[in-house]
Amino acid sequence: MLKNASLKEYTYTKIGGPADYLSIPKTIDSLKESIDFAKNKKIPWMILGNGSNVLIRDGGIEGLVILTTSLVQSSIKDTTIIVQAGAPIIEISQLARDQSLTGLEFACGIPGSVGGAIFMNAGAYGGEIKDVCKSVTVLTKEGIVKKLNADRLNFSYRSSSVPKNDWIVLEVELELKKGDYPSINEKMEELTFLRESKQPLEFPSCGSVFKRPEGFYAGKLIQDAGLQGSQIGGAQVSLKHAGFIVNKNEATAKDYLDLVRHVQKTVKNKFDVDLEKEVRVIGRD
Repeated sequence: MLKNASLKEYTYTKIGGPADYLSIPKTIDSLKESIDFAKNKKIPWMILGNGSNVLIRDGGIEGLVILTTSLVQSSIKDTTIIVQAGAPIIEISQLARDQSLTGLEFACGIPGSVGGAIFMNAGAYGGEIKDVCKSVTVLTKEGIVKKLNADRLNFSYRSSSVPKNDWIVLEVELELKKGDYPSINEKMEELTFLRESKQPLEFPSCGSVFKRPEGFYAGKLIQDAGLQGSQIGGAQVSLKHAGFIVNKNEATAKDYLDLVRHVQKTVKNKFDVDLEKEVRVIGRD
C-alpha cells in the first residue's frame, strides 16, 4: 500500500495528480483486502485498470486507488479463454492467435485491460468485446462474487452495465472459434499497420477522446474545423489524427480539458454537432 502516490506513470496520458493511497493487488483475495482497508478507514475507493481511457485531474484522487495491472492470469479450454481483468487485451488477442483461435483480431491494437474492455465495450475495426464475451465474473458493491452471462451486461456502443451497477470485473470468459493461424496473423498485422500509420503513438494520449457522433466521424469534424495542431499548454490536437489529443510537452489535466472544451465549442459552432467525451475524467481539480 503506497501513500500519496503519483498516478502519472500509471496512465497512458502521463497526466494526473496523486492518489491518497495506491494498491496493486496480485490476487483476487488481496483486491478484496484492499477494499476492506478502505471500508475500515471509511475512505472512498475506486478501481483503475491500466489507465488507457482515463484522464486524472491534477488534484489526484481522494481515498484508495486499486490498480488491477497485476491480475493477469489466463487459461484456455477448447475455444474459450478465461482471463483475469487486469490482463492487457492486446496480449490476450496474441494468445488467441497463437492458439489459432479467431474472433479477437480487432483487439490487437486496443491499449486497455480486459476488464476495461468489458467496462466500456471496447471495440475497433468493426469488432467489439461484446461479440466474443461469454460471461463475466464480478464483485458487487455488497461484496458478493457473481458470474453473469454476457446478456446480463447490456452492452451497447462504448457502454455496459458494469459502471451503472458499480461492479468490479474480476474475470472474463471469451468464446472464440477455431481458425487458421496464418490468416489470423495476417489480419492482425494488417490492423497493426493501420493503427501505427494513422495514430499518434509517439506521444502519450488516452486514445480517441470523443465518441463517434451519429452520422459523423469525430476526427473528420475536428479536422474540418481547422483544429489540428491546436494547442493549449502542453496538450495538442494531434497532427496525425484529429480524434486524438496528445500530451506533447508535460501537459496538465487542465490543459487537456481546456483543449477538449475548445474543440467541443468550435465543432458545435461550425457544424452544430455535439461531441461527447469517450475518455473518462476522474479526480479532484
